[in-house]
Amino acid sequence: MKKPNTVDAARALIEPILRENGMALWDVRFEKEGGQWYLRYFIERIQGSLTIEDCERASRAVEKLLDREDPIEQSYILEVGSPGIERELVRDWHFERYIGHEVAVRTIRPVDGKRDFKGKLLRHGDGEIVIGLPDGEMILERSKTAFIKLHVDFDDGGKRG
Repeated sequence: MKKPNTVDAARALIEPILRENGMALWDVRFEKEGGQWYLRYFIERIQGSLTIEDCERASRAVEKLLDREDPIEQSYILEVGSPGIERELVRDWHFERYIGHEVAVRTIRPVDGKRDFKGKLLRHGDGEIVIGLPDGEMILERSKTAFIKLHVDFDDGGKRG
C-alpha cells in the first residue's frame, strides 16, 4: 500500500478534530520558505466566526497527534489559522461554494498586457474558471494562474459579490 504524502497525512490527522469542534479544513500546505519547512492548516467555523481560541484548540490537539504519529520526517513549524476574508480558492469545492462572488485573479503570464483581473466567478470546471468582467466573460485556465482569491471591495463597505 502506498504511503500517503505529507499533506494527505496531515489532513487525515486534523479533520476528525475539526469536525468534533464544529470546524472544517479549508486547506493544508506543507511548504518551504527560506531554509524552514511550515505545516500550515487553514481552518474555518462551520457556523459563525473562527476565533483565536478555536485556532489554539485545534493547534494543541493536532500537535499532540503529530507528535504521536510522527508522519513528517523533517523538522517544521506548525501554523493553524483562518484562510482569511480574501481566501485563496484552490479546490473544486472552493470554486463551487463561491460561484457568484467577486474574485481577484493573477495570471502567470500577461493576457492582453495584463496579469491582474477582478470579476464575478460565473462557472468552473475542466481546469478552467469563467469570470464576468464589465466587457464580457473571460475564460482562464487554472493552471495558468498564480492565484485566484475572493475579492472584497473595502470601498464598498466590505460586501462580497
